[in-house]
Order: sequence, then C-alpha cells, then structure tokens
Amino acid sequence: MKPQLLLSHTLSPPLSNFHFRTNRSLPRATTLTFLTRNSRRFDFLRVPPQNPNSMVVEAVRFDGPVIEIGESSEIVNGDLVLETCITRTLSPALTLEQGLQSIKEAVEKLKLDPPSSASGVFRFQVAVPPSPKALNLFCRQLESSVYPLFFVSKNTDNPTYKSLYLNGSRGVFGFGAAIYFTDSSSRTSGEWSLTKRYLSTDSTFIIVYGFMDINSNIESSSMMHEAGSYFFIPQIEIDEYEGVSFLAATLAWNNSCLCSFEEAVRSYELSLKQASCISWSATDNCHSESIRSTLRKLNVVEDKTVTMVYMNLLSLGGRKVMADITKEGPCFCQFCIRLSPTIAISNNMLDHTSEECYTTRDWANINTVWASLIIEECSRLGLTYFCVAPGSRSSPLAVAASTHPLITCIVCFDERSLAFHAVGYARGSHNPAVVITSSGTAVSNLLPAVVEASQDFVPLLLLTADRPPELQAAGANQSINQVNHFGSFVRFFFSLPAATDQIPARVLLTTLDSAVHWATSSPRGPVHINCPFREPLENSPSIWMPSCLKGLDFWMSSTQPFTKYIHVWHSHACNDTHGQMAEVLNVIQRAKNGLLLIGELHTEDDIWAALLMVKHLSWPTIPDILSGLRLRRLLSLSKLEEKFIFVDHLDHALLSDSVRGWLQADVIIQVGSRITSKRISQMLEKCSPCSYIMVDKHPCRHDPSHIVTHRIQSTVVEFANCLLKARSPNKNSKWSSFLQILNMMVAWEISFQISTHYSLTEPQVARTISETLSPESALFVGNSMAIRDVDMYGHNWSECIHSTSATMFNTELPFHWMRVAGNRGASGIDGLLSTAVGFAVGCNKQVLCVIGDVSFLHDTNGLALLNQRKSRKPMTVVVINNQGGAIFSLLPIAETIDPRILQQYFYTCHNVSICGLCKAHGVKHLLVQTKRELQDALLASQYDKIDCVIEVESSIDANATFHSILRKFASQAANHAVSILSRLSVQDSISHEGFLCKILTMECSRFRIPLCAPPTLTLVDHESTKFYREGYILSLCLEDGSVGLGEVAPFEMHRESLLEIEQQLRFLLHVIKGAKISCFLPLLNGSFSSWIWNNLGVPPCSIFPSVRCGLEMAILNAIAARQSSSLLNILRPQIDEGDKSGRSSKVKISALIDSNGTPLEVAYAATTLVEEGFTAIKLKVARRGNPIHDAAVIQEVRKMVGYQIELRADANRNWTFEEAVQFGSFIKDCNLQYIEEPVQDENDIIKFCEETGLPVALDETIGSIQENILEKLAKYSHPGIVAVVIKPSVIGGFENAALVARWAQNQGKMAVVSAAFESGLGLSAYIQFSCYIELQNADICKVIKSELVPSIAHGLGTYRWLEEDVATDPLRVDRDPNSGFIEASVSDANRYLQRFQINHNSICSKLTGEQVSRYQLTVDTKNFSCFLKVYEVGQRTNDNIILFLHGFLGTGEDWITVMKAISGSARCISIDLPCHGESKIRNHGAKDAAQDPSLSIEVVADILDKMINQITPVKVICVGYSMGARIALHMALRFSDKIKGAVVIAGSPGLKDKEAREVRKAKDDSRAHSLVAHGLQLFMENWYAGDLWKSLRGHPHFAQIVTSRLQHDDVKSLAQSLSDLSVGRQQPLWEDLKHCKTPLLLVTGEKDTKFKTIAQEMFDEVCHGLKSGDNLWNEIHEIVEIPNSGHAAHLENPLPLISALRQFLSSLGKREFVSNPKRRIES
Repeated sequence: MKPQLLLSHTLSPPLSNFHFRTNRSLPRATTLTFLTRNSRRFDFLRVPPQNPNSMVVEAVRFDGPVIEIGESSEIVNGDLVLETCITRTLSPALTLEQGLQSIKEAVEKLKLDPPSSASGVFRFQVAVPPSPKALNLFCRQLESSVYPLFFVSKNTDNPTYKSLYLNGSRGVFGFGAAIYFTDSSSRTSGEWSLTKRYLSTDSTFIIVYGFMDINSNIESSSMMHEAGSYFFIPQIEIDEYEGVSFLAATLAWNNSCLCSFEEAVRSYELSLKQASCISWSATDNCHSESIRSTLRKLNVVEDKTVTMVYMNLLSLGGRKVMADITKEGPCFCQFCIRLSPTIAISNNMLDHTSEECYTTRDWANINTVWASLIIEECSRLGLTYFCVAPGSRSSPLAVAASTHPLITCIVCFDERSLAFHAVGYARGSHNPAVVITSSGTAVSNLLPAVVEASQDFVPLLLLTADRPPELQAAGANQSINQVNHFGSFVRFFFSLPAATDQIPARVLLTTLDSAVHWATSSPRGPVHINCPFREPLENSPSIWMPSCLKGLDFWMSSTQPFTKYIHVWHSHACNDTHGQMAEVLNVIQRAKNGLLLIGELHTEDDIWAALLMVKHLSWPTIPDILSGLRLRRLLSLSKLEEKFIFVDHLDHALLSDSVRGWLQADVIIQVGSRITSKRISQMLEKCSPCSYIMVDKHPCRHDPSHIVTHRIQSTVVEFANCLLKARSPNKNSKWSSFLQILNMMVAWEISFQISTHYSLTEPQVARTISETLSPESALFVGNSMAIRDVDMYGHNWSECIHSTSATMFNTELPFHWMRVAGNRGASGIDGLLSTAVGFAVGCNKQVLCVIGDVSFLHDTNGLALLNQRKSRKPMTVVVINNQGGAIFSLLPIAETIDPRILQQYFYTCHNVSICGLCKAHGVKHLLVQTKRELQDALLASQYDKIDCVIEVESSIDANATFHSILRKFASQAANHAVSILSRLSVQDSISHEGFLCKILTMECSRFRIPLCAPPTLTLVDHESTKFYREGYILSLCLEDGSVGLGEVAPFEMHRESLLEIEQQLRFLLHVIKGAKISCFLPLLNGSFSSWIWNNLGVPPCSIFPSVRCGLEMAILNAIAARQSSSLLNILRPQIDEGDKSGRSSKVKISALIDSNGTPLEVAYAATTLVEEGFTAIKLKVARRGNPIHDAAVIQEVRKMVGYQIELRADANRNWTFEEAVQFGSFIKDCNLQYIEEPVQDENDIIKFCEETGLPVALDETIGSIQENILEKLAKYSHPGIVAVVIKPSVIGGFENAALVARWAQNQGKMAVVSAAFESGLGLSAYIQFSCYIELQNADICKVIKSELVPSIAHGLGTYRWLEEDVATDPLRVDRDPNSGFIEASVSDANRYLQRFQINHNSICSKLTGEQVSRYQLTVDTKNFSCFLKVYEVGQRTNDNIILFLHGFLGTGEDWITVMKAISGSARCISIDLPCHGESKIRNHGAKDAAQDPSLSIEVVADILDKMINQITPVKVICVGYSMGARIALHMALRFSDKIKGAVVIAGSPGLKDKEAREVRKAKDDSRAHSLVAHGLQLFMENWYAGDLWKSLRGHPHFAQIVTSRLQHDDVKSLAQSLSDLSVGRQQPLWEDLKHCKTPLLLVTGEKDTKFKTIAQEMFDEVCHGLKSGDNLWNEIHEIVEIPNSGHAAHLENPLPLISALRQFLSSLGKREFVSNPKRRIES
C-alpha cells in the first residue's frame, strides 16, 4: 500500500537525533495543543490547563480528504463514510472587519436553525480586500491561545527573509484546526475501526496544510523527522491571491465522536474571539519591527530542510492519494507555524540577528556609530530598500546599509535615475525607499524625483551626506548649501549636527522617527535629513565616548523603533447623520444624472473599495487609466449591465459637439485626484454648476477648474464605508442607457478601426499591450503619448479564465483589475525607466513598461538599474520609437507653425540606436515592425524570464494621421449614437438595460412562390418546366401591437435544408416569447449577437445564417413599426427619404444573366437589359466546358453594350486556378469591374489577382465566415480584391453584413449587397440596407477626405425572377424617370412593408408553436406504484417516438424547447423521473409504508419499460442526459426490444473499478445526507459550484435554470434518488457495450473534458464489439461534440443538439426502411 499523507495523532518518542531546541520547556503533563490523544474518533485542541487564559478549540479527525483507488483494500473491507463540505459564499466585504462580521452573522443565523445532521462540515467564505495582510496579522497574534497558528508566504522565487521586508509577500494566515487527517502509520492496531471517514470536497475550494515525515514531542519540547505526517484545515484563515483575498471559517462536528454541533460552534467562537483581538485597521502597514519581534518572542527555530506542503482539495480527483500529490507537489519554502506556546518552526523567515547584541567594539569611530544607528532605525521603521549613489562623504551610511542583514541595496552612478528608482519602489510597495547620496550637486540631482514624489504624495527618505559646518561657505570642495535644499517639496527637513559623541545619539533616532512619520502621514511625501560627517570617513579606529549612547539600553535589547507614533482610529464620520456627511449622502440620494469618476488610485484596497462603490451606486462610471479599473478583466459572463456601467471611451465621445451639448451631470463623485483625459476635465467644468464631490486622502486642493463643491478628506475605503451603509440612490435608467449606448458605439468604432488597420500603429501598440497583460502582471505607463494612448485605446473585458477569483467569486464582483502606475505628479518625461524598474521591485509583479523614445533617451541610465535585476521579477520595456516627440504633431501648434521649426525645436528628431544602447548595458533588445511580431515578442518576454526592451518602429506623420482618423470616426460614431438617443428620448421610455418592448408572439408561415426561370444559384433540372422559391415568413408581434416581418429563405447549396430551418424556427417560437427588445439592436455593432446570447440563451453562431437573417429582419422591422419609421431610419436615424444628406434615396440595381446560349444570344440579352435602364450587368460564367468559351461570351457582351456599362462576372468557385488564369488571359481588355470567386481554392485568390491583374470580388468566401469575421478577412486586404458581395441570408443577417461592408469600405473596396432570390419581403429590406451602407460609405469618404465614389449597383436584380410574390401588392422596381436608370426606391420599399398583406395563395402551412400536453401516468410494480408526470409534444399518430430523460435535479420541463423543435418529425415525450418534480411513489400496504422502495437503475428502467408499454406498442428512441443518459444506455442494452436507438448525452456506462464504486457510493450517500440535512437551496449552491458546471455557470440563463431546480418539493425523495441511482451502485455496462446492437448516439459538450474521454472510450468499445469486416460500426453508432458547451450541452447550446437528433432520427429511419421489406413496398 502506498503511504498516505495523513495527520498523525499520536505522540511517538523521538526516533532520531534531529530535533529543534526551544528556550523554554513545557511541564510533562502538558499535551500538544491541537493533537491531543483521544480514544474516540475525534481529537481535541486543548490549551494547557496551567494557562488561566486557555481556550479549548476542538478539531474533528478524518482519515483523509481523498483515497487511493485500487490500493485501499482495507477501506473496501470496512465501511466508508464521506462527509460533504457545505460552503456558503457571502457577499464581498469592504474590509477585513466587515468580512469577519459577515461570517459571524452567518454562523449566528445557522445557530438559530441548526443542522439536523449528527455530523457535518460547514465553511463560510467571503472575499475581502486584496492587499497583503497575512504576515502582519500573524505578527499581531503574540498572545495567541489558539493553535496551530501559522503564516506561509506565496513567494516562490527563491524566498529569503529579506523578501518579507522588501515588497509585501502574499501568503496565508490561519489559526485553529477545524479538521485534521490521520494516517495508518501513526496509529496502533487497537485504534483501527471498520469505519473510515473521509472529507469530500468536489465543489469547495479548500487548502490543506501540514508536514511530511515530521512529528512533535511535547515532553522533550522537540520536533523530529520520523515516519508519519499531519495535515489540517484551519478554523479561520485568510488566503491572499492576485486581486482578491479570501477570509474563511470552517466548522466540523460529529455527535458520535464527542464533538457536537454546539461544541463545534463554541470552538469556532473561541477562534473568532482570538481573531477579534487583532487590530484589523492597523494591518495596512506591515513593519519589519513587528516581524522581527514576533519571531524573536516565539523562540522560532529555523530548518531549511523542512517544507510545509499544501494541497488544493478542489483540484484533486478521486483517484489520487494525498501523499502522491505532496511528495513531489507544491510546498511552501517560507513559513512559520506555531504548534503550541513553546513549539514553533520556520523556514526562510529569520535574519539570524535576533539574538545578536550591539557591542561598542563593532563601531570603529563616531561616524560609524551614527551611521549604524541611522540605518538600524530605518530598518526598524520598515525601511529596508536603500538606493545608494557612490560618494566619499556618504561612505559611513553606504557601508552601514550594505552590511545590515535586513537591508537590500541597489546602486547607480546617476543620482537622478537613482531617485526616480526610489520613487518607483515607493509607488509599488507604498513604503518609503531610502536614498543615500554624497554632498554637492549629487543632492541637487535628486530634485526632479523629489518634485514628482511631492506632487503625487509618494513617501521618500533622503539621507544626504554633507560637509561639517566649518567647511560650509568656505570654498571647500564639493560643498554647497544643502539646508532646505528642496524647499517646499519636502514634508520635513532636518539637518543633523556633524557626528559627535557630545550629543546623545537619541537625537538621531527621534529625528528619523519623526521624519518617517511625516513621510507616511497624509499628505505623504519626501522628507530630507542632511547628515554632515567629518573625516575619517572610513572605518579607521578613533576613540569615542560611549556615554552618547545613554538611554538606548531598552532600544538595543529590542527590535522596535525608538519612538512609536500611534494613530487612534475612529469612524465617527459614518455615524455623522446630522452633519456634513449626511449632507453629502443626501446630495447623492437626490441625483438624477449621477456620474462616478475614478481617478488615480494607489492601493489595491482602494481599487477594491471603488469597485464596490460602482456596484452600489450603479451610476455610469468613468475609470481613468491609473484607477486600475480601466484595463479590468472579465471573470464571468453574467449580466453585468445592471450593476456595473463603465464608460471607458468618453474621451473620444466628447469629440462630438452633440455629445458635449447633451451630456450634463447633476452630481459628480470623483474618487482619486488625477484624471488623465483633458477632454473629460473640460466636460466636468462644463457641467458646473453641479454638486461635485471630491474624495482623496490628502488635504491638498486638486481642483484646477475650481468646481468642487464638497471636498472629503478620507481614504477611499472610509468614504465607501459611509456610502455603502446608506441607501442606494435612485437610478436614472435613461441616463445610464444613453451613456451605455454612447460608449458602446465609440468603443466598437475604435476597436474596428484599430483591428482593420493592418500596419502597426501606436494605438494598436496600446491595445496589444493591454490585451497581453495577465492578472499577475502590472503596467507602468510613461507620460506624453504613452499614457494617453493606453487610456484611450486600451482593451478590457477579455475573459480571464485561469483565476482563483473566477473559480470562487465570479458573480458579485466579476472583474479582475490591472494595476497601473505612472509618474503623473509633475507628468515629466524624465526618470521614467528608472521609476518603472523601482516599481517592479516594490509591487513584486512582472511589470510591463511602455514609454516613448524621447522619454527612454532621457533616462538611458535607467538601463544600468534594469541590468542589475535585483530583488524583482523580469521586466519588459516597450519603447515606441517614432524618432521624436510625436505628441506635438497632435497639438494645435502643429497646424500653425513652420514644419522645419516643428521638426527641429519640438519633435527633436534623432537617429539614436536604441539597440546599441541596450547592447552597451547588456540588456536584451527586440525590434518589431508588425502586430504579430509585437505579440510574439511580448509573449516571449513573459516566458523567457529575462529583462527585455522591445522597440516598436513608428512614424510621427503616420501616427498623427491615424490618430486623426480615429478621432473623426469616433466623433462620427458618437453623433450616430446621439441621433439614435434623441429619437428614443422622444418616443420611448427606456429601462436601465435599454429595454424597449417585449415580444408577444412569433408566427412562421411557409411560402412557395413560382419563379419565371430557374435560380442561377442551383443546377438546372432541364426536365422541369416550373420553378419555385420556398421559405418562411416570420411575423413578430410586440406587446404594443407592432408587427415586424422577416423572411427566411435558405438554399440547400448553402448547407441549410427547409427541414432543419423548420426545427430552428420551432425552437425560436418557444424561446422568443417574452424576450425583451433592446434599443441597442439597430446599432448592428455586436448588439444582435449579444441579444441572441443573453435573451435567447443560444450562441449566435448556432443559428443558421438564413434564420438569423430573417429574425434580425423581423426585429428591425418591428422596431421601425413601433416608431412609425422605416428600417433605414432606425439604422441611420438622421437620414430619411427626404435625402437630408444630399445623397439619393434610390438604389442602383445590377442585372443578372445566366449566360446560357451562344455568345451572341447572351450579348443580345444584355443589350435588352441596357435598353431597359440597367447600368451594370453580372454574367454567370464557369458553366461551360472550356473557360475560353466563357471568355468569348464576355468579349461579345462588351462589344455589344459598350464600355459605359459595368460588367461583372461570377464563376462561383467552379474553376481551377489554371482554368481561371486561362479565362483571365482572354478578357484582360474587357474592362471587367470584377470577377467573383474565380478559383475553387480560396487560398489561390491572391495568387490569381497577382497573376492576372484582374479585379476580384469575394462572395462564397465571405459566406463561409461565421465567426471572428474581421480576423479572417484580414488576409483579403490585398488591393487586387476590389469588392465583396454580401448576401445577408448567407452571411448571417444584417449585423454581419454591415460588418463586412464596413470592412470593405474601410479598405477602399466596394460593398455590394446581393439577394439570393428572396421574395419582395426580403428585397424590400435589402434595398433599405443597401442605401444604409451607401450612406455609410459616404461618411467614410468624408472622414478620410477621399473622393466620393459613384453609387454602386447592388445585386438585387433577382426580382425579375419572381413570377408571384408573397404579398398581394408586389414590390415594384422601375426605371427612374429622371435618371433613366433601373433603381429601387427606399420609399417604395418601406411602403411595401407598411402595406404588406400576405398573398394567401403562396402560403403552404403555418408554425405557431406546439402546445405541451401535460398528464400523469400510473405505473404499478410489485411493491409500489409510481405516478409519473408526463410532458408530450407532437402528433400522437407519429410512429417516431422519442422519450427524453433528464438528469439529477432536472425535470421533464428541461426538454420542452428541444421537444418543440423536433415535434414536426417525432412524437416527443419527457417525464419527471421518479422522485423528481411532480412524479411520486406510493408503497403498497401499510406494512412497508415507512420504508422507501429502492430506486436502483434497474428498478427505474423497469418502470420506464412499463410506461412505454402504456404509451405505444412500437419501439422508442431514448434520449438521456447525465443520470438520464445512464438510464437510457441501460435500457438500450437490456431492453433492446423496446428501444430503437439511444442518445447518451454526458453519460457513462458506470465505473469499472469496485473500489471506485465504493468511493462514489459513499460520496453520493454523503451528498444525499447533506441534501436532507441542509435543504435544497444550500445543497444546490454547492452542487453547481463544482468544476463540472463551470461552462453552465457562464450561461446567461444559469440563474433561471437554478431557480427551476428549486421547485422540487420532496427533498427526501430527491436525496433517495441521488443515493439509489448513484453511479457507485450501478453495475458497470462496459462489457455489455461490446455486444450492443442498438444504435447509439454519444453526445458531449466541447468543454466537458471528462465525459469527452468517457464517450470516446464507449465508442471504441461498441465499435470493437462489431465485426470490423462488416464496416457497420460507422453506420450504427455515432459520436458528436456540441460546440460552445460543457456538461449540460442540451441547455447550453441546444440547436446543434437538435440537428444531431434530427440526423440520428433520419439515419434510424433509413436503417429501418432498408431492414423492413414491408415498409419498402408500402413506400
């Protein structure tokens, strides 16, 4: 048997000499505090009885969290009990105190309604502010009476004791042991029991801590290496991650083992009392003195051979043993754990100086004395990072700092760079760095950094060496007046006397203590202590009087600073209900148009508080780039608009005069002083007079526009605390929705322009950098253009999937912010690289720095600091090199000054080699010129673990041009948004989500209209004389009575059949009822895709293109009808038929010729069309045997119609490359406007363009793109491709069509709308859409100042094929009397829709949605009767019968949408399985009434068999999901006479291993017990927290799905089904699979890794069982993967499943037809 990593509960005598001495011993009667021996199953944590303050903390013992399958024979032989941990996740807390209070209240509530179970494990967890506090909390538990008490650091990069003091290591702090685990090696034979208890943690994020091969002996007060181990789960713990910390409390009890629930609660309350003793508010600044003094008082012993191992229980499967994970798995190399008042052990925590005493012989002279005292006091004050500049006069300080064991020093020859480095460190760590310089101008070089620190409240301590007074003003070398050298830019200045033994050394200590207090108190900033030294400056001995040390005895014997400054915390402001805060809160409550600005935030806790404020207020929020929220990452895909309304792109929206005139806030809250955007600052000034509330910790006036009405001096956390306790203000839905639409439009435009501009621009650099950042990294942005570009064009909302916070808390705070810093105090370009390097040291993250070339050159000495790579993670520096100061090209001066002067005196152009500079400093350099190269370089820099400078080549002129284009397009988008908003503001009352109206019903009418000729899209059946067009008319009715019409008309050549279309429409008929129509939909900028996902619950790509096109058409027409407008007007509100733009409201039409006949016949037909008024003609080619014949047709047509007519050719991908080139060689002089799709292989298109020089248009290539359209279009930006032909019904609707058109127009290509032989209904929409994109093209030309191209003839000439129409009054397309051309009128098209009356002769049938028949069936068995709730859809006469079986917690209702979709092809039946929903079981007779019948899978299958017999005599198809899938598979294998086929969705044949079944049985029994004990809601919270449901949790209808599960009213029966139908009790069916003759369809979700593997194994088994020679397996069994879904594929993405079911049904029908001669004859 493998050794298991479990917790020893016996105290063995020492087995080796390896032990750890402590300075005190414990009496023999004392027991180890948390491992007390007990004959029962549970042990207790007891404090020694001699301690009058002792508290009893009890811990429950388990045999392990998980067990080894296959090697645990003793477990199988005995009883196995698994206890399920129930986890309650509470709302995020603003502070640690509030988090603890939340847990306390939750436990109090639990006490009022205690669990009825005799045993259990409860865990309460809450997200708390993320800044590192664990170490400080540990250090404050000096008098703890609860053990174990521990801290572990999460620093994995060679942690040392110095790292604890340097940059705030994240870690875990915990105390008490709620649960511990034991192993067999530590117990005697008499302690074994036949019952083994394990903890099941399938869906709970729990970490277990402990040691391998370590034991403790209290009697000898020692610890030793020996066989055995122990692990425990803390009772209370704080676990710190990037972006979030978790506070958790765990309770465990078992009545049979002397630990009742009441006792567990008392134990928890004792630990809670201990936690309450912590000064939580004082934990923000973790000083080194508290660390050193704590470890010193604990008598900690250090052993670097010991590691503290840990294990995430959530990540383990049931087939792992704890020892296997931890022996070679994760461990902590830096920790301290206190096991009792006298036993503690640590690793990499001690500085080995705690026992050192200060002796006078260590100090050679008085200079050494003073310097050593100064440096030691700095270390005690928590200042352990020193920036040292070389110099003689500062030698005593430099030597003392470099030799101090806790001090980390970095050196640089340039004092200016060094000082900025110190600023960066202080920014990152929030702790002052110490700068040591020599005298003279070395001090003056610090001034730029001092100014920056002063302006932005960054603490610094400047220790400047100086000449003694006798050398001042006497012409001494390197002597200047250093007194008050930095004037008002420092918060404190003191010039010490020259080192002397005539003055008490205490003056040094109190001066330092005072200076640091000034530096770290509000307003924080730099402080300056001038330190004169006389010679000798070296360590040469010199007599000095020890009397100067008088009064320092107590200081030398401790590790505390001499003077402690104590801040008395108070929070009376929040309770000031009648004072000024009440006035502020009243102002906020009355706000109508509230606006929240989040400026520069310095700490993670401030960002946390700001995010909670955003949620509480639900106001539109403008996050500055330095707020940390501008580049936030999305953690979950829930509906966020209700609580978080971020307006990221207001800066560019304000380029619009309309927006500036419209935007008027009445209450503004600004948190954090600085705002980067000048336009936003100007907008704020324009809003005045209004209530303007400014919140910041410092007292300074940051109000350049002089508009602040309420200045609140407090931390963001303190203000948020007041705000969150107040009532949420009223929400102005229209104000929020308007800003949301405005931001959405501008954001989409910016994203579109950047992504479709294929050269590497500076905005593209900003976007790419922001997309590359990981949650573990931070960004430092330079000034000038760098910070502005990232602020304006940075990207957010990318899903962060590898995140602990995403796993645990992905609902209430669904964001991960990104720490961003910059030097915005004075906003200079000096010292930026040095600051960034210091910031990397201070924040302990992988920093990406982006700066301009001039900034880089201004601080090239920062490369010397970068090269040192000291005490930090690797950095990446992106230098945007445009050979000068590009920002001036964007300022007004660029338009008014002579270019020569601009170049020389403003751009300061250069040709300095950045590569050469990097090489000189030994820093890696990469040059990038494309987006792909930049992405690759950034990716490589993250993984190479070395510092790297990435140089991006740019151009000032190109940069200025692209910025100008971006601004113009953004302004245009903002104007468009305002035009939409203006229309809506008059006509509609809009909710917070932009809700306009609900959809009442939808009807679908199938039409069939005759054509006068065969469509050119299909191959002609020459025997046919009649041709028809078929499809569906959608009629969408809104709740106000407005009706919108749409057309769904697929061609089979586009991979859509009418039967498949019908199924999707049946599905939509059901799900669309009650869906909310949003005012965002006409934007066509992803709004429809978002609406389909959030409202209909299906991925947009799963809807067939023609169906989506018809749906969008119907919705847009419904919105137009509601507003008494037209489709064109809602897409472009400022334009109507009156032609306000100066453009025609007519659309030119291109004629279409099929090209059958001789060249002369085709030419005559073309001539006729020209005479009718067509100016453009498209000819179908590649339908003859030889391309030369097609060329002859083109030549003849051109000859007949002349060169004034536009000729187009369409090859429909029918030629090989060689054939296409041959055709091209013959028609070069024919002046084709373009040829569509000349080659079969789309990869040959560019090659064809370059080979022939002919213009090409894309058609089928566009139609094949359904996702990531812009990304896939990028390769077709070649100038030889001059047009795209867009069929909305093929590409998937108007949204996709508009996107492709916009891309084409941006690339200077034609966007041609083409019909696919739709009826007049579809054509009327296409006419208006064509006009829309023509107007869009005019806007683009206006922005880029290019000549407006003539109107394009669109491919709508298919109207000529319509012999009849679906409307009684057909659409008319006539020759315009003025122009003489065939043109379609927008007015006529709109009139057609407004007067639309269905031609009933064209209607074949109607779909209105099947009704669900609900009834009950009674099935009698030997011992009981089962009353089954049945749901039925479809014709009862249909012989195709499908029985749907749901999973655990589901009901038959789960299948309604799927059943309705395929009800046209089958009779669909679903049931509530026994013990679910409304199905009930009743025993026969009173004798057995008290005992519930067993519901094994065999029993349930027998019930279903009897039920099927009642329903039908024919075979049925069984479709099952999860638990239902196992039942379906069982029936397919054991009831093959009743089952025609089975569809197994995320199911399994059972567990092969007996041991695995035992474990699973125990686990499900535990779950069932938990369900009964704790109720359905709490059970479901934990059930759906599991990793199996990760994908489902991201579904927009997840909450709705969970709510439906709460309808079960018989929890006891539900628990019985969980236990009885456990896969652990099911006999495995793997062997049966080999003999399976019933067709199986195995279905899994794309993201369901576990069941994908199972399905493949099942498929291999069933195929292996068939004769390979018959090659039948491929026909009988199938395996299908449903894209964009996880375990619950039928809920997450039902449409592909419906298609798979239809195909399976069809294949069964064909197989039955072939195998049944009688049916073949009847057919």
